[in-house]
Amino acid sequence: MFDMIDWGRVEYLYALLAVPLLMVLYVLGSALRRRRLRKLGDAPLVRELQLGVSPARRSIKILLLCTGLFFLVFAIARPRIGTALRELKREGVDIIIALDVSNSMLAEDIVPNRLARSKGAISRLIDQLRNDRIGIVAFAGDAFILLPLTSDYAAAKLFVSTMDTKIVSTQGTAVGAAVGLAREAFESEETKYKVLVVITDGENHDEEALEEAAKASAEGVVIHTIGMGSADGVPIPRFNNGVRAGFHTDRQGNVVVSRLNENFLRRLAGAANGTYIRATSSDAGLQTILEQIDSMEKKEFDRREFSDYDERFQIFLGIAFALLLLDAVLAPRVRDRKKQKDMEHVN
Repeated sequence: MFDMIDWGRVEYLYALLAVPLLMVLYVLGSALRRRRLRKLGDAPLVRELQLGVSPARRSIKILLLCTGLFFLVFAIARPRIGTALRELKREGVDIIIALDVSNSMLAEDIVPNRLARSKGAISRLIDQLRNDRIGIVAFAGDAFILLPLTSDYAAAKLFVSTMDTKIVSTQGTAVGAAVGLAREAFESEETKYKVLVVITDGENHDEEALEEAAKASAEGVVIHTIGMGSADGVPIPRFNNGVRAGFHTDRQGNVVVSRLNENFLRRLAGAANGTYIRATSSDAGLQTILEQIDSMEKKEFDRREFSDYDERFQIFLGIAFALLLLDAVLAPRVRDRKKQKDMEHVN
């Protein structure tokens, strides 16, 4: 009894879409051929004049070709069957990224803007993770868990790519709510192996964030903060249907300027034994934080079972070769000696 079937190059299975496409083209081509033949004259007479033409053989050839390509794609995708099981020890830490998605993160003092730069950096960080679990919290005027802790890095990157300023309806920078929500997302019984990375401009804040950071520290959470933006501040672009329509203004009509609050972010990181890093257009700071995470004590996650695999592509390759060879040697026409003699007699 086989334990597992796997694919060495599963992305090549997308080539299977070419098989139904080829069938559709054949059907359309046959219909076009019949239409042209009808224009030549009486259909039974035209068929009689088509000496040796065999529609059945043409159909068999296209069937052989499509089936052969089907098995060839399977062979290229390298099907493998698991035989021997082994266990692999996994050690890592739990990492939650809390990303500010408020309108101020659209400011362009970091190219292309604060939010886009943050998302790109998070995606690159995920690419470098090996055994750690990662979760995502989105916050603006409120906070919610976008992705619970997981080791599915592909899913994490997908969720990060979808983040924008519209996923949280309430505007603001509720860092305290984000920290409190992250505390709940961690496994509370543990007092280490937990890292929270807060990425924000830190513009709006209150003492709640520092209180939540102190509680998180007592629970073993290390909080690193990354400041996005400049202390001088820049206007916040306003968009209408994806087209820039000026800048955000306050009730008095003055252009709103978003400034990085470094002092607050330093205090937030310091309250939970973490580090504050200011991002730039060339470095978002996550690489430095990743190095600190790598130096932390790791915990053992659930033990995973992996299989050794035996390649089985040879079977599919053999079938594909046989079908394609048969298609190559099968002529699309059949010699009808009686019809040929009748035609010669007429001549």
